[in-house]
Amino acid sequence: MIVDTWLANGAFAALLASAALQVFFLFKRPAKPDAVAPALMLASAAALLAVIAMRSVRIGFIALTSTYESLAFWAAVVCVVSFIYSRQRRLPYRPGVVFGATMLSVVLLAVASSPLIPKEALPPIPALRSGWLILHVSFTFVGEAFFVVSFVTALIFLSVKDGDRRLELDRLTYTAIAVGYPFFTAGALVFGAIWAEQAWGRWWSWDPKETWALVTWLVYTAYLHLRLVMRRKDAVPSLLAVVGFICTAFTFFGVNYLLPGLHSYG
Repeated sequence: MIVDTWLANGAFAALLASAALQVFFLFKRPAKPDAVAPALMLASAAALLAVIAMRSVRIGFIALTSTYESLAFWAAVVCVVSFIYSRQRRLPYRPGVVFGATMLSVVLLAVASSPLIPKEALPPIPALRSGWLILHVSFTFVGEAFFVVSFVTALIFLSVKDGDRRLELDRLTYTAIAVGYPFFTAGALVFGAIWAEQAWGRWWSWDPKETWALVTWLVYTAYLHLRLVMRRKDAVPSLLAVVGFICTAFTFFGVNYLLPGLHSYG
């Protein structure tokens, strides 16, 4: 347990250090990725995944069944996605994108470490002991990690006026959602429905979390329709990307504490 705490605290400290370094590079011209800040993000992700692995050994099942574990995994995947973005060369690099994603990871870990979130590694109830649940949770959070990036790029898009920068940010938003959407679709809807049928005997029950996951999916579907079919590159798709992430956050946080249902134990 002490090792878990050290690793989690180390991950949080590494993210804070990475964010501090990124502040310096945000104002450096020309804007280029530094080597240390992304490495700290990757180290933070590795530490968080190690925490999940250790908890998994302790409970005898993949530790993705509690709020604490879900937040840690989500933050880890956001760090990995941000690291990959900072290293790639096919998309335009914007240091503000990585910084924004880093700060959202910091927020996720801050919430996970708050007294409101139980941190005990407890064996899951029988309904949670399913490989479909692991696919459901992991794929959903991978998709939502890309939605974090699209949220940041959409916010930056809405805050700038330069046409060329807007085109770059629109491309980044679209790419992040285009990658995250199939992961989220498979995890939240497909694998979630299969697990629900096994655990509760029905594919869909209009549980609050199911309903809000569907709302989130519909918002991102509307974004892709505007962006691909109608070929809109103005502020409207970016506004939808922001709304989509707000729905994502509400599905995880708001539903858990305001709309209790079948997912209340998660």
